[in-house]
Amino acid sequence: MGRKIIFLDIDGTLTEAGSNVPPRSAIEAVRETQKKGNYVFLCTGRNYDMLSPLLPFGFDGVVASCGGYIRFGNQVIYDCPMTEGQKAAAMEVLRKNGVFRTVECMNGSYTDEGFKEFLEKHGNEGSNSELLRWRRQIEHSLNIRPMAEYQGQPVYKIVIMAESAGQLEEPQQVLKKEFQLCVQEPDRYGFINGEVINRKFDKGKGVERVCSFLGVPVEDTVGFGDSMNDMEMLKTVGLSICMANGSSAIKELADDVCPAVGEDGLYRGFVRHGLCG
Repeated sequence: MGRKIIFLDIDGTLTEAGSNVPPRSAIEAVRETQKKGNYVFLCTGRNYDMLSPLLPFGFDGVVASCGGYIRFGNQVIYDCPMTEGQKAAAMEVLRKNGVFRTVECMNGSYTDEGFKEFLEKHGNEGSNSELLRWRRQIEHSLNIRPMAEYQGQPVYKIVIMAESAGQLEEPQQVLKKEFQLCVQEPDRYGFINGEVINRKFDKGKGVERVCSFLGVPVEDTVGFGDSMNDMEMLKTVGLSICMANGSSAIKELADDVCPAVGEDGLYRGFVRHGLCG
């Protein structure tokens, strides 16, 4: 069996949503598969700054910002922030429609005033893991600061939240040529969360760029995810696996479903598919 590259989403896959501490079994799985000669990459919507608590666990590389920034060890493979024109257009049409914006930069994130109150209003409703993640990160001050402190740094993507889908109609029309609006499955309370992502990259293209750089065929890759922003990754990898706590749409797409993240799901998935153990 040749060397494989394993791509791991974080929130809801490697860790419980909003956490930065993987289960011990997950780290054991990563270390065991690395001993077998396989590479393990984080493949996440988080920006590079938000990965700092996880990097000490010894991953081989990262696909950050949904594929907008990729590293293998200390080598940068890909780096594609928005242009100033793209950023200005996206920020204005979202503001105009009352959509809460969080811009993600290399070394920090900045969020609109009122966003924390929005999270507090809805944070105990439904089962939206992306909302829960953001609420916890705001509460624990994971370098997410007020928009007033933003100084114009390059932006890789924009996290969005809105009260209704109608608020996204104009942004989708204005931005559709250059951006994808990746919207999570709305829960029964109806509020919307998602991401504005440059069409030049996504997690799937990130997988392909890593494979090209390392000289590993795409069919020798494995991806673990749980939500809609993992779709491109799971469509691209040779073997796609969804967590039991994942969305129904992703479960239907994936080749296999492993136990939930809180039930040692990652380790058990690695063992099932011969990646460790």
